Amino acid sequence: MSLTFHWFLPTNGDSRHVVGGGHGTPATASGRDRPPTVAYLSQIARAAEDLGFVGALTPTGAWCEDAWLTTAMVSQQSERLKFLVAFRPGFVSPTLAAQMASTFQRQTGGRLLLNVVTGGESHEQRAYGDFLDKDARYRRTGEFLQIVRELWEGKTVDLAGEHLQVEDARLARVPDPVPEVYFGGSSPVAGEVAARHVDVYLTWGEPPAQVAEKIAWIRGLAAKQGRTLRFGIRLHVITRDTSEQAWAEAHRLLDGFDPETVKSVQAGLARSESEGQQRMLALHGGGRDGLEIHPNLWAGIGLVRGGAGTALVGSHEEVAERIAEYHRLGIDEFVFSGYPHLEEAYWFGEGVLPRLAAQGLWQHPFAKPTAPAAQVPFAS
Repeated sequence: MSLTFHWFLPTNGDSRHVVGGGHGTPATASGRDRPPTVAYLSQIARAAEDLGFVGALTPTGAWCEDAWLTTAMVSQQSERLKFLVAFRPGFVSPTLAAQMASTFQRQTGGRLLLNVVTGGESHEQRAYGDFLDKDARYRRTGEFLQIVRELWEGKTVDLAGEHLQVEDARLARVPDPVPEVYFGGSSPVAGEVAARHVDVYLTWGEPPAQVAEKIAWIRGLAAKQGRTLRFGIRLHVITRDTSEQAWAEAHRLLDGFDPETVKSVQAGLARSESEGQQRMLALHGGGRDGLEIHPNLWAGIGLVRGGAGTALVGSHEEVAERIAEYHRLGIDEFVFSGYPHLEEAYWFGEGVLPRLAAQGLWQHPFAKPTAPAAQVPFAS
């Protein structure tokens, strides 16, 4: 089985420095270095699909551009790349969301993947008119996915749930193919939702031992539902021809972190209700010492950015080794990003992917099969 790799569309802006933001913190000034125009994001998308990435994740939140609208536009400037669209249930009706996904599939040739994000910050949710607490939001997500999945199956749905109610709901046209649902969450209620409803469980880039614990947890919950899931991991990446070059780049990024910015971002993230975010903060503790928390796994990004806060750092061979290590735990899909996203896609795509291909762990998803060489008669 070939590993699946996804890239990232920086809809909050891009830079040669880390662009902070997320989980209630605003995007840092570096996000204005390369504004997230359709033209620039399309450049990244085309590079990603040429290099062999299957899809590209787009974030959601008040700090970035809307994921649905942006990917709909970028899809028209690309050919094969799928879009892992981050979407928060509860802001629109499940019937409308199912219809939007169905339309997206038809207009892009089946290139939608849905990343369901329940929302970990109550103060940000309230800005959108959502006043449920976190556990209630997860229960609503479960009802949302139940409705959406039944609609995608062509069923007529009636549901009077705790948070959502639909009557005689159905789609005029179901999506083909049905979008796969990606989802992450570290709380007990999040695990229950994943076990019942999702296709791929995503975790942020924790050290392998912690990732193994999460996989075992979710596998056990899914087995009780008679289901099996795939597993993915979200990481940044800094890969170069040599380990020294990669760590020099990591240190350059770290030197660009203004101490006051770090302090402000960390104070904001400390208030996060997200269990996953708190696990990210625990990896570095807000300090700059001891940031290599596992060989080639660096927690420095999390000093100024919410959400995914770790990066694989090293030579192409070392990064490939760490990917293989996570794969042995059960990770089959990797969602990567790097600063700046255009250039870093090439570093990874040209440096790491060929090494994984040589090990039989990856093959280009869009490569055309090579025709056998024509037999030329021997002339005596």
